[in-house]
Amino acid sequence: MLHHLSGRRLLGGLGVGVLTLAVAACGGGSLGEDEESGGGGGEGGGTVRIGLVIPQAGVYTPLGEDMQQGWDLWLEQNGGEMGGFTVETVTADEGEGPDTGVPAIQRLLTEGDVDAMVGIVNSATALGVAEQVTEAQVPLIVANAGAEAITQAAASPYVWRSSFTNAQIAGAMGEYLAGEGIGPVYVMAPDYAAGQEVVAGFTEAYTAGGGTIAGQALTPFGTTQDFQPFLSGVQSSGAAATFVFYAGGEAVSFVQQYAEFGLKDTTPLYGSGFLTEGSVLDAQGPAAVGVRTTLHYSTEIDNETNTEFVEAYQAAYDELPTTYAVQAYDAANVLARALEESGETTGEALSEALGGLGEIDDSPRGPWSFTDQTPEQAVYLREVVDQDGTLVNSVVEELGVFPQP
Repeated sequence: MLHHLSGRRLLGGLGVGVLTLAVAACGGGSLGEDEESGGGGGEGGGTVRIGLVIPQAGVYTPLGEDMQQGWDLWLEQNGGEMGGFTVETVTADEGEGPDTGVPAIQRLLTEGDVDAMVGIVNSATALGVAEQVTEAQVPLIVANAGAEAITQAAASPYVWRSSFTNAQIAGAMGEYLAGEGIGPVYVMAPDYAAGQEVVAGFTEAYTAGGGTIAGQALTPFGTTQDFQPFLSGVQSSGAAATFVFYAGGEAVSFVQQYAEFGLKDTTPLYGSGFLTEGSVLDAQGPAAVGVRTTLHYSTEIDNETNTEFVEAYQAAYDELPTTYAVQAYDAANVLARALEESGETTGEALSEALGGLGEIDDSPRGPWSFTDQTPEQAVYLREVVDQDGTLVNSVVEELGVFPQP
């Protein structure tokens, strides 16, 4: 059944109740419940406690819901076990950023008795806990946050990533457009760390390929509602195309205003995949049709694993999966492989096992592997199309396999 997302999924932070239980079959709960832990184990068997750190309130709640569903689906498909261990999921609320996310993770480390952690949407949260995670020797698999520093300047043997980096996704588009010889490109993004990394990643790749930048604008993050002054800059720059990074409510407003301003028909719009990913796509409506983006996942990737995953996800949740769901699903998968390989739940053993996994050949996104603890993975060129009344990100082509820059 095709999905139809409500306004609650887009604006999830406004009044959505906190999730308090993980998968019932897996003995999950929320931090603070009085539970006995059976973790520890040496030859498989017993219990492994996993902290699932996701936004449960605030503007990122829809992403947290998708990540929860991806995690739950993997456990449901695997009998609630990883590598012979019964999984107990302890769910913690990341909220909107490090002010809430860092204390939540600290509580998992000091009170939750967790053997590993998965999740984190906000890069500042991930960077803010790297030192504590390393000191505690509790492996963390970041299932969304894309800051380069997480696995570069702030790298730790206990911090891994099942998602992407900002420049990895933007750089793939830069290479592609340079190869197409599309002409001068105007670049826009919100003025905060992720936006700045995307702009830098795209610009470096595009200019290295011989492209030129027609102009650049960094818009005030989270407060820009009227993009017209910035769109006037695009129009007057002589740009042949526009490349942007926006997500959430800003992505909806930008795509709609880009079309209303008349630029859609004259200056093709390209973006980092989050511009049209998840619940924002339905909200953007016809204005999004034809927008092209790069990302490491689409429901339309043609492989057997993805076909089965999409069918199972729709059956379970009555909506299409997103990249956020896949990143949590894959985090469960690699953690299970590490537990099977190590046969124990110590942080040192799990981190060593994660480093030796090699190619992950059964992911919905296609095969990928860890390079510098971040996925080296295929990036896809996608185009929004209307498929029998439902907007989807169709796959135009696979652009190649990209590591973290």
